Amino acid sequence: MTGKNHLKARLKAGETVTAAWLELGTPEAAEILVHTGWDVVVIDCEHGTAGLEAGLGLIRAVEGAGGQAVVRVPDASEATLKRALDRGARSLMVPMVSSAAMARDIASFCLYAPRGRRGYAAPIVRASDYGKRTDYAKTAHEELLIMAQVEHVDTVAEVAEIAGIEGIDMAFVGPNDFAASMNHLEDMTHPDVQGQIAEVESTAQAGGLMLGTIVGAGRSYADLRASGYTFIVGPNDISLLAGASRAARAEAEANLGA
Repeated sequence: MTGKNHLKARLKAGETVTAAWLELGTPEAAEILVHTGWDVVVIDCEHGTAGLEAGLGLIRAVEGAGGQAVVRVPDASEATLKRALDRGARSLMVPMVSSAAMARDIASFCLYAPRGRRGYAAPIVRASDYGKRTDYAKTAHEELLIMAQVEHVDTVAEVAEIAGIEGIDMAFVGPNDFAASMNHLEDMTHPDVQGQIAEVESTAQAGGLMLGTIVGAGRSYADLRASGYTFIVGPNDISLLAGASRAARAEAEANLGA
């Protein structure tokens, strides 16, 4: 594997990057997404069918097809983050980051000393090409991209402090859980929800954080880019398969007059 995080470089250069979710957890689905143009794939180990170990194995499928992988880990524990990084994840999405204290721990778990407390096994892990890259421990932080998911209204007051934490690169807004935290489940367009998300957007950008999120009702790619988002995750493989299957079935029934 290469040590270069091309996704981070693209984002730092100001490019707006779109991605797709990998939920089915199979290498074939990963390859199909990349080969159909989704060159950045978010491997979902939180809600997807692949657990952490299988999900980390899918990094190979994404990269082997020529894509770039982001791993959404299932939790923010030190063991989980260390495992993901050792297995070669360079871009991490961490769910439900509720406070600056939690974000500070996440950064510390992901960075080697003196920046943090990441456990050391550099010579034997996939991330270093099993020791081939002898400078890995010294340079890993340069290619690490950490996306902290902002998914609760209580986190709004923490965003300014989160923005000042070394190692946290992006506030990734999860609008569904965010709306639910305000008792507006499945209503991302509610004015109160939109108002609080706008506060996250302005505070994050003022503090130098990149912004990421998902598309959805009232949230087109163009609208999100205009609001400052540079990492936008769109479809997922399950919905793409289900949608195509429904459309094909409807076409068959229409043609046969069923």
